[in-house]
Amino acid sequence: MSKPRKPKGRPISGWLILDKPVDFGSTEAVGKIKWLFNAQKAGHAGTLDPLASGMLPIALGDATKTVPYVMDGRKIYEFTVTWGEERSTDDLEGEVTQSSDKRPTEEDIRALLPNYTGTISQIPPQFSAIKIAGERAYDLARDGETVEIPSREVEVHRLTLLNCEADKAHFEVECGKGTYVRSLARDFGRDLGCYGHISSLRRTFVAPFAEEMMVPLAELVALEAIEDREERLAALDAFLGDTAEALSALPQLRITDDQAHRLRMGNPIILRGRDAPVAEPEAVALAGGKLIAIGEIAGGEFHPRRVFA
Repeated sequence: MSKPRKPKGRPISGWLILDKPVDFGSTEAVGKIKWLFNAQKAGHAGTLDPLASGMLPIALGDATKTVPYVMDGRKIYEFTVTWGEERSTDDLEGEVTQSSDKRPTEEDIRALLPNYTGTISQIPPQFSAIKIAGERAYDLARDGETVEIPSREVEVHRLTLLNCEADKAHFEVECGKGTYVRSLARDFGRDLGCYGHISSLRRTFVAPFAEEMMVPLAELVALEAIEDREERLAALDAFLGDTAEALSALPQLRITDDQAHRLRMGNPIILRGRDAPVAEPEAVALAGGKLIAIGEIAGGEFHPRRVFA
């Protein structure tokens, strides 16, 4: 029997909050970071289009187990809508499909915003990752097919008009999972009778990570100039945040090293003491500040669901 193949790369874990540049795909960015850090595993929490810049949280190693908790978090985008043209991709990449000489006033735009705040119904763009009969919508669109994409409810927590120009307007939006900013631009233009598309898009926040945590890709790439491998990797590792940072919204449980050992073996632990929580559908167990497990508290016990090395 052949021996199992040893994984390539280092078994490092943590979050890198990348400031993704324009004209760089999210998958391409993850591949570059995985290679730079010589990491065994890497993944991202929420795709950014190549024409968009800004926050792309990248998980390395065990942190990939916490990606779903970041995917579900709130996001903030700054974006510009250029009026007068609707495009096939709802951004600068696509072909012009509708055009108009009409331009909205600032009063027109401000009057529209309440219609797009709260729980709204939205149809994703034709060029999106939505699956239609098992195929990605963008693959069907590239083949020239126009498909019916069902509308869905998304949450827009805040929508602000930052400023207006003759042919464009600048906005900031705070929204929930699954919201397409390109769809907002398309629908604004249709409602205002002037058409519109995204001409710039930048993500500045993905809960729970703050804007000041972002690291420009160029700053990381510059470290390739360090010839000593160990020194170079240590300089890169200094940019990594702890895996547990992605779980700050969950209740936290401080445990002993002995309890941590039991959890890592897949066994529940008994919670004692007057202040011990009675029930939580999801909670985090930490020992010495390090993430040990995500699990459920029930019947006076913590039951691990995901265990971390």
